[in-house]
Amino acid sequence: MTETRIDTETGTETGTDIKTDTGSPGTPSGPAAFKKDLRTYLQDARDALLWKLEGLSEYDVRRPLTPTGTNLLGLVKHATAAEALYFGETFGRPFEAPRPWITGDAEPNADFWATPEESRELIVGQYRAACAHADGTIAALPLDAVGRVPWGDRSAVTLHHSLVHMTAETQRHAGHADIVRELVDGTTGQRRDGENTAPGDEAWWAAHRARVERAARTAAESAAGGAAGRL
Repeated sequence: MTETRIDTETGTETGTDIKTDTGSPGTPSGPAAFKKDLRTYLQDARDALLWKLEGLSEYDVRRPLTPTGTNLLGLVKHATAAEALYFGETFGRPFEAPRPWITGDAEPNADFWATPEESRELIVGQYRAACAHADGTIAALPLDAVGRVPWGDRSAVTLHHSLVHMTAETQRHAGHADIVRELVDGTTGQRRDGENTAPGDEAWWAAHRARVERAARTAAESAAGGAAGRL
């Protein structure tokens, strides 16, 4: 197999023959398999973030549920900006759409909430478009392709780095979305089927929460007693 590499000094492309270690029978390995794994985990995070909006009203997808204003649609809006930056401008492939709330004269935190004029369809549509554009970059370039982030000193990053970064960032915000959605209507789970959460009805979860509360109070009282004994 031949992989295209980019010389970080000259910017020229070279072809390199890669010997693929087949590993265990039926287990692909090598650059193509590594890229596929990274892309799979990134897409899983994208899907988790989007489904948290499903079935909610316009108010509930926008309402702030933390003191810093965390909300579901704003998380998608922010992820759009990150996808456009890390897989677009960074690799000389600008995202061909109105600048998605990223740099320039945007006010602070503009990418973390939706104005009344910005429809859910607009924001979700831009996110899907930014992800499709990112997938084009991922498919077109080798993992060691070098780009430069479009801010600060324009630090060099590889496609591999960008994939790892965006997977971690999207999963982090999907976790935020998990909590926000649970606060909105009690819906939980990484996926629609919810099979990665413990089985239990409302009464079971109420009892579980009460047990966790008791444990926290007992631990706090024990810690306070120990501190008093050392005085």
